[in-house]
Amino acid sequence: MDNNVILLTAEGYTELTNELENLKSVRRKEVAEKIKTALAFGDISENAEYDEAKNEQALVEKRVAKLEMMLKHAKIIEEHKQKGTVGIGSKVTIRDIEFDEIMEYNIVGSAEADPFRGKISNVSPLGTALLGKKPGDVIEVVSPHGENIKYEILEV
Repeated sequence: MDNNVILLTAEGYTELTNELENLKSVRRKEVAEKIKTALAFGDISENAEYDEAKNEQALVEKRVAKLEMMLKHAKIIEEHKQKGTVGIGSKVTIRDIEFDEIMEYNIVGSAEADPFRGKISNVSPLGTALLGKKPGDVIEVVSPHGENIKYEILEV
C-alpha cells in the first residue's frame, strides 16, 4: 500500500472535511479580526495581542495544510463486510480478563484514532491483535509497560 495513503472511515472523512471547512470559513476570519484589532493598538514591536494573533494564525494555517494533505491522500475504508470477525471499521466489545473490565472500541485508520473516544488504530498493538478475530477468541497484548494483558472478544 502507498505510504502516503491515509485510511479513514466515512465518518472520519466527514469530520475532517467539516473541520477544514470551519477553519477556512470561520477561524481564518476570527484570527484576521484579532490581527486587525491588535494592529489598531499601534506599535507591533511590543504588542502581545498582535504576537498572539499571528501565532494563532500560523497554527490555523498549519492545521489547514495538514487537513488538506490528509484529505488529498484519503482512502475511505469500506465497511468491514465479514460479519463476526474484526476488521477496520468494526465495533468491538472486549473484556480485560484480569480486571473483568468491559470496553468497546471502533477499529479505525491511524489518522482518526482517538482512544479517549473509543477509536483505536488498526496499527496499534491492540488493534493489530484484534484484526481477524471472532467473539470468544482470547488475545494477548503487551502493554506500554511491558505487561501481557489478555482480552476476550465478546462481540463484533
